[in-house]
Parts: sequence; structure tokens; C-alpha cells
Amino acid sequence: MNAGKSMKSKTTKIAIIFMVLVVGVVSFYGYLSTKQRQAAADAKMTAAQIALNRDLENDYPPTVRQVVSYFTEIQECFYNEECTESEIEQLGIQARKLYDDDLLEINEVGTYLLQLKAEIEHFKTNKRKITRISLAASNNVETFKEDGFEFARIHCNYYISENGRLGYQDVIYLLRRDENRRWKIYGWDLAPVKETE
Repeated sequence: MNAGKSMKSKTTKIAIIFMVLVVGVVSFYGYLSTKQRQAAADAKMTAAQIALNRDLENDYPPTVRQVVSYFTEIQECFYNEECTESEIEQLGIQARKLYDDDLLEINEVGTYLLQLKAEIEHFKTNKRKITRISLAASNNVETFKEDGFEFARIHCNYYISENGRLGYQDVIYLLRRDENRRWKIYGWDLAPVKETE
């Protein structure tokens, strides 16, 4: 009688272990399948969709370099991608979230979007393309205080092709830290476009 109970007990344990293994394998397969579907969905997203997917309220870039890096990512969408008019407007609104209040004040949204679309059209009509963007390293960011505000400067080189010729534009971005300690683009200074050898 004890042998029968012992046999039933072993059989029950084996059945439970088997069930746990089956559930584990099925769960793991489901997990991998979900990850693959998500990776495939991400791969299908355009550069504009990826740039627009960033939630700046909860995931604002924490450093001067990261703010400008994200801004240049948006610019590459403007000038290198085939964006819809709606995407251009959404990207423009997203870019404005990186602007300092003083810069926003002198760039009313309607006028800004009209000028932006005209610039993009002019850029593409002249068969220009941003081939590379080289942003200064974080340790090359110059910070200073003025009128009670914290400011930062960072250099950025844009390499631009036009009709088979390659040139570059040196841009110096000026950022100001706001009351939430977020770095915002205060303005930029454009040096003349230079041709590379």
C-alpha cells in the first residue's frame, strides 16, 4: 500500500514538473515572439517617426550635447528624409520644445513653420543633403554665467553635399538653462560654408 502511494506521489511530482517545464517553454517562446515583433515594428519606423516618438516631457535630454544631438537628428529628418507635410509640422513643434522661451517669443509658430517648409524646399531644390554631422565632445562644451543665467556653447559641423561638391558649415549653438534646469537652445551663430578639399 505504501509502495502504491509512493508511486502515485512520484508520478504526480513528475507530472507537475513536466507541466511547469511546458508552461516555461511556452512562456519563453511567447516572450521571444513578442520581442521579435517589436523589433520588426521598430525596424519599419522611419527616422521621422523615431524622432517624433521621443517624449520630451518625461525624457528630456539631460546634457547640452544630447539636446543639440537630438536637434540635429530632427534636422536630418527635415533635410534628408521624405517627410509628409504633417510630419514636418510635428517635427517642427518637437524642435520648438528644445527652444528657450526668448527664442520661442521671436519665432511665432505659424511663421516658423512656413519659413521651415520654405527652407526645406529650397534645400531639396538645390539637391543638397546633409552627409554627416560632427558634434563636439561633451568635454568641449564651454559653460559660463551671465545676468544670473547659466549658458553653454557647443560647436557642430554639418557636412553638406550639393551637386557632387562637399562643403561644411560650422555652427555654434548657444544654450541657456531654464528654471527646470533643462538646457534650451537660445540661438546659434552660422559661420560661412567652407568647401572641403
